[in-house]
Amino acid sequence: MSVRVLHVITRLTVGGSPENTVSTVVALERAGYLCTLAVSFRESDDAVLEDARRRGCRLLDVPSLGREVALVADVVALGKLVRLIGAERPHIVHTHTSKAGFVGRLAARLARVPAVIHQPHGHVFYGYFGPRRTAVYTALERRAAVWCDRIITLTERGTEEHLARGIGRPAQYVTVPSGVPTARLRATAPSRPVARARLGVEAQAYLVAGFGRLVPIKGFDLLVEALPRLRAAVPSARLLLVGDGPERAALERRATALGVADRLHVTGVVRDVVTSLAAADVVAAPSRNEGMGRALVEAMALGIPVVGAAVGGIPAVIVDGECGRLVPPEDPAALARALMELGRDEPLRRKLGEAAIDRAEAFSTAVADAKMCAVYEALVREKRIL
Repeated sequence: MSVRVLHVITRLTVGGSPENTVSTVVALERAGYLCTLAVSFRESDDAVLEDARRRGCRLLDVPSLGREVALVADVVALGKLVRLIGAERPHIVHTHTSKAGFVGRLAARLARVPAVIHQPHGHVFYGYFGPRRTAVYTALERRAAVWCDRIITLTERGTEEHLARGIGRPAQYVTVPSGVPTARLRATAPSRPVARARLGVEAQAYLVAGFGRLVPIKGFDLLVEALPRLRAAVPSARLLLVGDGPERAALERRATALGVADRLHVTGVVRDVVTSLAAADVVAAPSRNEGMGRALVEAMALGIPVVGAAVGGIPAVIVDGECGRLVPPEDPAALARALMELGRDEPLRRKLGEAAIDRAEAFSTAVADAKMCAVYEALVREKRIL
């Protein structure tokens, strides 16, 4: 008899947390666990849902499980999850991200599930909300931590930031990175000239790329602010933002106001991010908060140096001066200086890129899958499941 696991997440969209969740489900299935993933289809991207099914995920719809706080819908989602747990009878409930983490853990507690795991995929302690709302969410996280056996963070720094706010006990925490298929990336990535030809990027351009939803937390406005300084120092500089979101129009307007609209290209949502990665000279993540920085690891796996803000899990990924540069958050001048240095020094880019390949392996799918399976095996023994 196999161990039954119910995973819970609000939505499956293009992004690191959903991809990490689906990859975890797939890896656990390979290891012999029977997994089901509860998610709101209404809040999800149809193409991402279909991809998850193609990869073998069994999906169940919880329509009222929304990302935003909505008391009536959240109570409905709680009831639906309690009934779902009663029908599925999982030995383990594994929740993902903050909202699904609170509702899912409460449902698991009410239904007396033998073992509960929570994986926040980052946190909301800064960069997202004002002080009052942040304090409320932090208090809710403290409460929900009592309802689970393990809390899985993407980096050790994530653990430290949770414990510093009184969330859970040290013994509850385990670090498992968001696994990146490094070998597959290298096998499928086009050469730099081919990638640039596909994107219409000049061979001699200095291309800085950013990846993710165009939302304030990603800090792409800081990249746009840095662009005039960068262009003045490195005339061939171009900025490629791979993604879409509510901030797109504002970013494009700001680039126009700064006189660098011709140096900015926004792709919108794309499925083939590998081509954009392979075309880049540097990948930048000027985030205001970041669980790990999956796009940074993907770039590093291809030998591309990276620049990131020293927030969240990014300092656990980028070893400053070894595989890239760390810069202070909210500092477009420092960001511009780091990008200017790399733009002017191609040998330095090569040196950092070569070291980045080895560094990326610490965050590979193989490493992540082995660590996650070890978490499950230890919990099954501890709880005497089966």
